[in-house]
Amino acid sequence: MEIYKKISSPASEKFEKLLKSQLSKEKIEEGKIIDGKITKITEKYIFLFIPGLKSEPVIDLNEMKSIGMQDKIAVGQTVSVLLEKIEDKNGDVIVSANRAQKIKGWYELEKAYESKESINGKIVSKCKGGVIVEHLETGSLMFCPGSQISDKPLKNIDHLINVDQKFAIIKLDKIRGNACVSRRQIVSTNKKEDKAKIIGKFKVGDIIKDAVVKGYSSFGCFFEVNNEIDVLVHLQEISYSRVNHPDEVFNIGEKHDLKIISIDMQKLQIGCSIKQLSPDPFEHISNYEINKSYKVKIVKITDYGCFCELEPGLSSLLHSSEISWTKKNVSPKKFFKVGDNIDCVITEIDKDKRRVAISYRLNTENPYSKLEREYSINSEIEGVVSSINEYAIYVKLGNFDIDGFLHSNDLSYTGNSEEELKKYKKGDKLKVKILEIKKEDQKVRVGLKQLGNDPFDYFQDKKIKDIITVQVISSDNKGLTVKPEGCELEYLIKKSQIAVSAADARPSRFVGGERIDAAIAEINLDKRKVSLSIKLLEEIQNKEAVSKFSSPLSGKNLPFSSLSDKLDDKKKDKETE
Repeated sequence: MEIYKKISSPASEKFEKLLKSQLSKEKIEEGKIIDGKITKITEKYIFLFIPGLKSEPVIDLNEMKSIGMQDKIAVGQTVSVLLEKIEDKNGDVIVSANRAQKIKGWYELEKAYESKESINGKIVSKCKGGVIVEHLETGSLMFCPGSQISDKPLKNIDHLINVDQKFAIIKLDKIRGNACVSRRQIVSTNKKEDKAKIIGKFKVGDIIKDAVVKGYSSFGCFFEVNNEIDVLVHLQEISYSRVNHPDEVFNIGEKHDLKIISIDMQKLQIGCSIKQLSPDPFEHISNYEINKSYKVKIVKITDYGCFCELEPGLSSLLHSSEISWTKKNVSPKKFFKVGDNIDCVITEIDKDKRRVAISYRLNTENPYSKLEREYSINSEIEGVVSSINEYAIYVKLGNFDIDGFLHSNDLSYTGNSEEELKKYKKGDKLKVKILEIKKEDQKVRVGLKQLGNDPFDYFQDKKIKDIITVQVISSDNKGLTVKPEGCELEYLIKKSQIAVSAADARPSRFVGGERIDAAIAEINLDKRKVSLSIKLLEEIQNKEAVSKFSSPLSGKNLPFSSLSDKLDDKKKDKETE
């Protein structure tokens, strides 16, 4: 076989020139979208002619129908396909009309995203977290989150499915080929355009009539104007007086006149004022004096007090603590209603903070002052039990609207305080003694046991080491319970204080009813405390016996009794040497 290394014949040069001219016309590359003409249609496939390919590629008819191109299935029609492989292992050309359409659709989406243009689409189905949107021009599927469907919550979106509408592309993932769209942006944009037209009707200084309170926050109150736009009245523009929160002044649904003080066309916001509709009342606050009574009108009631008007625009606070002298944690709604005109005393005028404080109770005499004037300490007064808790009784005193505090320890000198408390019920009539009146703290302490003689007076003339006779009431492991003769109080002699000898210090020696003597070991009249001891009595008696009956020479007959004296004399002799 002969091999030619050089081709220089005219025929070969002509063939080479023809081949290069043909290849320069059609550049065939895998991964590109190219157009082909339908040359043949069978029951399952269509055949395409694409210049530059050695064979005709084939497309399944179902693929054409799935992408909505069944109308283009005709001989001579042009179809765009993606060239996936020029030649596979079987020598066939592999193309895809479906992937070509998706890529073309992605190019359209990229173009719209870069130019910030809206696209036409329709919601075709619901999915987790949102809906699936189909691009009308290319059939590409995109995701719309639930939060981007509308600018307000929708319970049902069935009326939006399969309806042609516009969407804004908010995110494109070129690597994954995912697109995220928003219907909310389109809706909001349209509303902004409408809102700008509405705002254009107003100008600074205009007066808005009958704006409706729609809602409030910590910084101001929102009003609805003509059912078409919301405006804001800032907290500082509500009143010349100090306002902590709009709900102190307004109620939802109320109507008020407003004055426009600012318009922001970029933010599409209108700022209004209520206080600027009237002159500043603090300019003539000097007409009012502290500690004088004035008639005020209640305009709002809260849990902590009432907001009142001294005059239109000049508000003041009647705190709940200034409603009653005697009742604690007062509910203002139980005393007043909106619109009431009441007399109050001005207690504070703060021009810097633009605040006026008033008091309702100062119009009446302090009942504690009246009680103090009519009843002295230790005087008796009749009352009725108004309430009882686990440690005290509250007694309504006479005709005064005052509850006296009667502690369980002041019910009886002798009985158990808990048991004594159970003897009384609400509505019982009692005569008590006034023990203490604290006008500033609005407190009165009373006692019941103080009406009788104090059994502790038995110890008024007693002192430590005095001997008294007691009667044994009972005995247990702790010691003896005894009652001094002539006294109603009971005391415990501890086991360690029964006898000097430990063998005799047995409570079981006593069965109850015995009359025995004991010494006062401790006494404190201020603290009403007394301790008794039989052991101390024995020690006192033993000491008296020793001092009375022992000899002065007792102990001298012991052999070493004078040894210490001799040692002391010897030591003195050495010191003198």
